[in-house]
Amino acid sequence: TFSSGDASPDNRSQIQCNPIIIDGVMYASSPKLKVFALDAVTGEQKWIFDPSYDGPGWLNNNRGVTYWEDGDDQRILFTAGPNLIALDAKTGKPVPSFGENGMASLKAGLDIESEEIYVVSTSPGVIYQDLLILGSRVSENSDAAPGHVRAFNVKTGEVAWTFHTIPQPGEFGYETWPEDAWQKIGGANSWAGMTLDEERGMVFVPTGSASFDFWGGNRLGENLFANCLLALNAATGERIWHFQTVHHDLWDRDLPCPPNLVTIEKDGKKIDAVSQATKSGLLFVFDRETGEPIFPIEERAVQSSDLKGEKAWATQPFPTKPAPFARQKFTEEDINTLFPQYVDSIKGVLANTRTGEQFIPPSMQGSMIFPGFDGGAEWGGQAFDASSSMLYVNANEMPWILTMVEIEEQEMSSGLLADAGKTVYQMNCSACHGQDLQGDVTGTYPALTGLSERLEKPQVMQIVNNGKGFMPGFPQIDAKEKEALMAFLYNENTKLDLEDAHEFGKESNEGKVPYTHTGYNRFVLPEGYPAVKPPWGTLSAIDLNKGEIAWQVPLGEFEELTAQGIPQTGTENYGGPIVTSGGLIFIAASKDEYFRAFDKATGKELWKYKLPAGGYATPSTYMVDGKQYVVIACGGGKMGTKSGDSYVAFALPD
Repeated sequence: TFSSGDASPDNRSQIQCNPIIIDGVMYASSPKLKVFALDAVTGEQKWIFDPSYDGPGWLNNNRGVTYWEDGDDQRILFTAGPNLIALDAKTGKPVPSFGENGMASLKAGLDIESEEIYVVSTSPGVIYQDLLILGSRVSENSDAAPGHVRAFNVKTGEVAWTFHTIPQPGEFGYETWPEDAWQKIGGANSWAGMTLDEERGMVFVPTGSASFDFWGGNRLGENLFANCLLALNAATGERIWHFQTVHHDLWDRDLPCPPNLVTIEKDGKKIDAVSQATKSGLLFVFDRETGEPIFPIEERAVQSSDLKGEKAWATQPFPTKPAPFARQKFTEEDINTLFPQYVDSIKGVLANTRTGEQFIPPSMQGSMIFPGFDGGAEWGGQAFDASSSMLYVNANEMPWILTMVEIEEQEMSSGLLADAGKTVYQMNCSACHGQDLQGDVTGTYPALTGLSERLEKPQVMQIVNNGKGFMPGFPQIDAKEKEALMAFLYNENTKLDLEDAHEFGKESNEGKVPYTHTGYNRFVLPEGYPAVKPPWGTLSAIDLNKGEIAWQVPLGEFEELTAQGIPQTGTENYGGPIVTSGGLIFIAASKDEYFRAFDKATGKELWKYKLPAGGYATPSTYMVDGKQYVVIACGGGKMGTKSGDSYVAFALPD
């Protein structure tokens, strides 16, 4: 076990890192994005580097680092905040010749002027020759930067090529957007990581949705290359082929994980292919060189939108094989009956929510997202067994409810501070406490009606500044906006002066879309269990030769339910599996904080170990001097579990 000692005391930090092991040395990152090198056998620290960045975007997660070498020049590359950093792999010191004293900007090559715009990178890129090909994480609102894919020169830090995921005039796909979209719309970024076919010189890049996530009236059209699996020339960035898994995305259906390079046998011949899993629980499989689907894909009609200015795409693609690895709809037949006292209330929510199929557009009534915003598949990715052409994928089966709220343009002629405060509330607070201050359905976030009868204004202001319980602090809201928020919450008729009226009347609406939403709300019972019947988390084996699911088992358990005689339910899970030639699947990921080994042929659980904190990451396996090890990052911090700062490595006894 190695501990970095920098977990967040308020249980908000994580480690999502999948470590790499080169010549017996393990390279990984800590909760505060310190990067270190360990002896992979003993865990002894060789060096540690602290980027000491504490500006905007600091607390972005890190899912790993990359390694490059040219003779004695060996480098580790990683990101912290908006910076790409190159370290000497032997010493952990910045490489002076890279960028400026070892640091390059992640905003380079994006054709944006503002230095305030949010651009970080949570997943490591891939190395091709002397290039680091890298994606980004950007805002998901109307202020998002474009998500262009770039290749950085590993030696200098300069941008070698850029692929525009929102095409510019004259580029392929430009006609799938409004004419000026490339100047105004952001997103369509590759945040989940990518996969390299080194022999072919091809990089496979999954992209996410355009911003704003849930209303696209300002980006009508198919919106290439958002929500695409892109096959690019790794040396030049030129498009070879693409496939769009969601047209004009209104559901935040980012492609959530790197694709897998697979080899399958079909009609008696071997085919090099690439598979891409989705948040919706669908698996697409393509010929690696041509992009032709291995199994037929159908365009099926979906519902239209009733939000003003919106036009949902009329069809969406569905693979005919394999079958979905997660359930596709939530109806009364799927209600959680383990707690009979809540069945009627769940029915009531379903009756007042649009549900029952995939791709129900966002609505002010409320639309069921199932599988939820976090999948189906998530960023942990899948494991592929070349000996059997079996793909192993873990999935969530959690319902979430998306409710849109129209942003009212404030009539500042009245000069009321509370009018401005309502906009502040809608943009910052309604996602948890509800559009009408009624709180959320689970009771996690309390109603704010009648606030003046329970709390004095200074007490509420302290909570807004510092946070309390599940609520984070909001120090980024400026003093005038907080004053307006208090006026709204306490129903005061305070008048604004002309300066305030100008600021709120202009800035609160400038460049905004006409809708916000009430947040990313899981549909759960008061005890925290999902409103849908189990399983809530699964591990599946998919035979890619046949395009069939070979087996599926629950992943994770609530031990208090198991003790009551309830069959294992599975839990929400984050992080992926690995598979070994020895016949094992290793995966942590589950909310119960266990690390498990499964029989890859049957899905039988063979072993489990309680980790010091949840292993919400993908493990790594490696060999040193003929002995095999498996290691997992134990960062916790998700799903209300405690945070950790350790890596734990396992081996069979000597």
